[in-house]
Amino acid sequence: MSFEDDLGAALRQAGDGFTADRHALVDAGEERGRRLVARRRAAVVGGSALALALIATAGAYTGGLLDGGSGAEAVHVASPPTPGGGSGGTGGPDSGSGNGTRTGSGAVGADRMKADLEKALAGGSAKVTATQARGTDSEGGAAVSGVYDDGKGVAAVSVSLSRVDPRGSQAAQLTTCGDKNLQGYDDCRTEQLPDGSTLLIHKGYEYPDRRVDTKCWRAVLVTPAGFLVQASEWNAPAEKGAGVSRPNPPLDSARLKTLVTSPIWHPALNDMPAAEPEPAPHGSGAGTAPKDRGAADALESLLTPVGIPVASRGGEGSYGYAVLDDGKGLSLVQLNVSQGESISGFTAAGVTTEPDGTQVKITQGPAEKGRGVLQWTVDTLRVNGLRVTVSGFNTANQSGAATRRTPAVTLEQLKEIALAPGWNRDRNH
Repeated sequence: MSFEDDLGAALRQAGDGFTADRHALVDAGEERGRRLVARRRAAVVGGSALALALIATAGAYTGGLLDGGSGAEAVHVASPPTPGGGSGGTGGPDSGSGNGTRTGSGAVGADRMKADLEKALAGGSAKVTATQARGTDSEGGAAVSGVYDDGKGVAAVSVSLSRVDPRGSQAAQLTTCGDKNLQGYDDCRTEQLPDGSTLLIHKGYEYPDRRVDTKCWRAVLVTPAGFLVQASEWNAPAEKGAGVSRPNPPLDSARLKTLVTSPIWHPALNDMPAAEPEPAPHGSGAGTAPKDRGAADALESLLTPVGIPVASRGGEGSYGYAVLDDGKGLSLVQLNVSQGESISGFTAAGVTTEPDGTQVKITQGPAEKGRGVLQWTVDTLRVNGLRVTVSGFNTANQSGAATRRTPAVTLEQLKEIALAPGWNRDRNH
């Protein structure tokens, strides 16, 4: 099959996944995705949430119960967040009532959650202080946080409990390691346990650009019964705003595993209603394309003439990325396609118009994040409202440091990708 035929097939696959409200992923998707899973705490539906999760950074699954403070004396524990999982949230597809609430009976209250955390972390002279918790009668599930002190530096620790469809996309998302080229974590591993549970251990940083030295390590457990246990720990007495108190968080991988797999959490988990099964994705069944087909396929095909090996790639629906490796430093390329979005930016100076009426805006300059990172972007708007945006970076991770002087793909090559004729054809066939 010729390159043109390959391109046409990829574009058609990408066209099937085009959705609106995705343009912001190119400029700010990494930051938007960073806390999506932890803050939204609702079941994942369709490709948009998966795409955000794909580019989420190392803090995406943290419990977020701790906040503030510049040291142990100033730490205060914020209100517990809604834990991730299908049992909670407002308006998620697994909501069990008209107002979107799914709560337990409250048989395990806040005081029990505090006591359970202290028991789970007991050992030697270690103690847990400044605890705050929420019981199973909460709409978001149960959660507890505290400041752990083993004499080697106080550290924030949190645990959240909820229920999830164990065979759904959210469970898979929460227990899948992201692309290290994009997220820049130190280590991530997924393990299948003998009882059929899936365990993820992730060691990363509170901020993707590592503006401070605060590390965030977490464990995520999904059991065959749909129990979702998430534990997070920091090497500081608070998630944000507190100085680092020790080189690493206090619990190593083995202790994180012990914490989330402890049966001490089972009474609370059993008190919460099971999550309803997630609806099958549109077009699921025999012959369904893998979840990363779409813009990612189109981008890889369109990058073929550039002749630079693709080190990694991914995306969902109308968002795709590829990390190129020409031996001179990794370079990220992002593609975002949307339909019927705002035309902001195309009324200012510097916009040119192609013979077919497509408007083109080219920008070059420092990226919003990362040390020395440059972003070259070609933003195009067709007369039918189709917007195709392609960006190149001189790094594999927008929040990390530059890995080369300029992006691996030239502005002209980025423009050729954005103006590929197949986009118009496939939106109108």
